[in-house]
Amino acid sequence: MALAKEERYTYADYLEWDENERIELIYGAPVMMAPPSRRHQEISGEIYRQLANFLEGKKCRVYAAPFGVRLFEGAEDRPEDVNTVVEPDITVVCDHSKLDDQGCKGAPDLVIEILSPATQRHDRLTKLNLYQRAGVGEYWIVNPEDRTVQVMVLENGLYRVADVGTARDVVKVNRLEGCYLELEKVFH
Repeated sequence: MALAKEERYTYADYLEWDENERIELIYGAPVMMAPPSRRHQEISGEIYRQLANFLEGKKCRVYAAPFGVRLFEGAEDRPEDVNTVVEPDITVVCDHSKLDDQGCKGAPDLVIEILSPATQRHDRLTKLNLYQRAGVGEYWIVNPEDRTVQVMVLENGLYRVADVGTARDVVKVNRLEGCYLELEKVFH
């Protein structure tokens, strides 16, 4: 489906779009997403593997993109009422009442975005502000270029940098007690 310029869309429209197209909806504006690079997929896969292994048998669930997150959807909202849907690279949800067949409604516990040249500004500004406003408890920005991970935790409604890890570090996942990721394996 071709998207008209300057038109505002809702989640109801989003559900009608070709599922092979990667599109996020930010306050009604569609944002096309380029296919991820091989390196991006390797990093995403390793982070997912480590989180999934840790979460086996626990209540929280981890999801890799594409996985739709309707950050501001309320219990009474209809698809026509929702105008923001994002697809984080990695999403962790511990409250199962937020999960449905289409993804997550409301703020996940942890979101991880892996930067690419085309998404840096979007991930560092737009998505950071969206996640902060929605109340996502922890937000990681993974930079494949400089092989770093910036860990931010939500405190009093604002993100604070809790850690910056390099390829030699083991980094704590603050929202998952006892969980640490080995960045050497992530950036191998």
